[in-house]
Amino acid sequence: MPPVPTTRNTTPLVLIVDDSRAVRVFVRELLEQAGYAVIEANDGIAGLEVLATRKPDVVLLDIEMPHKTGLEVLDELDASSRLYSVILFTTLSSLDSIVNGLERGADDYIVKPFKEAEFLARMTAAVRIAHNKRLLFEARLKAEQTNKQLRQLQSILSDQKLTEQKIREISEAQNATIFAMAKLAEFRDEDTGGHLERVKEYCRLLAEDLNRHSPYSDLITAEFIDCIQHAAPLHDIGKVAIPDHILQKPEKLTPEEFDRMKTHTVIGADNLQLVYNNYPGNLFVGMGIEIALYHHEQWDGSGYPDGLVGKNIPLPARIMALADVYDALRSDRCYRKAMSHEQARTIILEGDGRHFDPEVVMAFLRVETIFAKTAEEI
Repeated sequence: MPPVPTTRNTTPLVLIVDDSRAVRVFVRELLEQAGYAVIEANDGIAGLEVLATRKPDVVLLDIEMPHKTGLEVLDELDASSRLYSVILFTTLSSLDSIVNGLERGADDYIVKPFKEAEFLARMTAAVRIAHNKRLLFEARLKAEQTNKQLRQLQSILSDQKLTEQKIREISEAQNATIFAMAKLAEFRDEDTGGHLERVKEYCRLLAEDLNRHSPYSDLITAEFIDCIQHAAPLHDIGKVAIPDHILQKPEKLTPEEFDRMKTHTVIGADNLQLVYNNYPGNLFVGMGIEIALYHHEQWDGSGYPDGLVGKNIPLPARIMALADVYDALRSDRCYRKAMSHEQARTIILEGDGRHFDPEVVMAFLRVETIFAKTAEEI
């Protein structure tokens, strides 16, 4: 039996929403034996009433219920502000509803009848996702507070010369806070140690070279270079909402699992958009949104989430795309060993004009020696 993870320094709380009393009793006993606290609701309306006053870590939500179905309950929940995980209960006859449920914000699903070991393993992952959601929410609040301090300082001292030390302290606090947000996603993947630090450096190297040697020199200012270096770690922040059984699966993902994995781009961008909405014009967060949403787009239009082509893909995302792929190739994975620089170089050149912006590939070739050194040292 997997150990029960704790959140908020308390026993994890599970809400079971199912119209079948037999199911509720069986699941309650199973969860309580495993160390969870449990509350129940016998239909969707009762479930919403409980959620108005209680804040569980996980909601087990039956899809097929009278009065209000599980999908209708999901429609009334604000996925962007929900700090708990939702697992759909379904039967083989209602599998068609799973996709609808996941699109409406559910985090996972379990088919009844289920194996106890699998059920408890998924519960462990769901509690971990809820914990990460709360950490991300707290980090976002800290980022908003830091931005507010910066705006207040700019307002108060608008007619005065801002001291260089004070601005540096606030900027460093802002960068550190959002870097911590990105770390939440990286911590869940044991194979990506040092990834954020390396892609920061790769993006800086590419941007500096493009500033000197490409048609993009007018776009890539000193501020652009500083922003992309600090925004690069935000690219996979949306993975905090992807279940462990998908994120850490050693085998090839099924089409359904891959579709779920692809949602990390939109989830990450949506979370950063919440920060940006409060502080419009923040170039750092704005670039982070572009990178999170579009770093899996490809030059020939075969990427996701929107299938953008060529220069329709924002330049920061085109730079990030190559940096991310290079680091993935040079890193160990559960299903393969890390590749050499020469092997990674060959694969990137094969993607020139298809996966990557040719100008970014040319920049990579000009600085590849430093890329190889960075991969070995960080």
